[in-house]
Amino acid sequence: MGQWIDLETAHGPIRAWQARPDDSAGKPAAGLVVVQEIFGVTAHIRDVADRFARDAGYAVLAPSLFDPVEPGVELPYDPSGAARGMELRSALGFDRAVDLVHAAARRLQDDHLKVGVVGYCWGGSVAFLCNTRLGLPAVSYYGARSVPFLDERARAPMMFHFGEFDGSTPPADIALHREKQPGATIHLYPANHGFNRDASPDIHDPASAELALQRTLTFFAHALR
Repeated sequence: MGQWIDLETAHGPIRAWQARPDDSAGKPAAGLVVVQEIFGVTAHIRDVADRFARDAGYAVLAPSLFDPVEPGVELPYDPSGAARGMELRSALGFDRAVDLVHAAARRLQDDHLKVGVVGYCWGGSVAFLCNTRLGLPAVSYYGARSVPFLDERARAPMMFHFGEFDGSTPPADIALHREKQPGATIHLYPANHGFNRDASPDIHDPASAELALQRTLTFFAHALR
């Protein structure tokens, strides 16, 4: 149901996947920026964006964050894809990633919509920084790279989802989130890293993914009302 559009940013034009609710539904409930994993705006991320639009009535943009470094990246969910994704993540950096999300948020705000951010994996840490630096309500799914930034103050409602068996976010790191971000809502699931990614059957946990989605929708229904 979505389509690629061009998005102007401070770092040049990039692509963004745009998904909107059916016209018959009236004005969108609000705007959401979906922030990719290190694998790019893959079919899975596009499906996530489409679902938020179709099932919850949001106007959604999923910016292709690696475009300033390498346009059109869609990597496989395997060790080679992960290794290349980590290289691109490092080349882009968090500051530029937040700038690109900001451009997507402004595009949605131009339609007079309140805007939130939801991110997955590396994108979960970007989503957290969009809260502390841009003041946008945010949901972070298993963002393992947030720890160095936890002293940054949340400026809007914040929710974190973590997998209990995720080696990239050990119990000490989750405890640090609770300590440093006392105003945030933190949920722990009997699942591994990437439990929302149905494109990876070895780690996908449908029950945890569905519960996290319902909590996310409830969170944004309140934060963006």
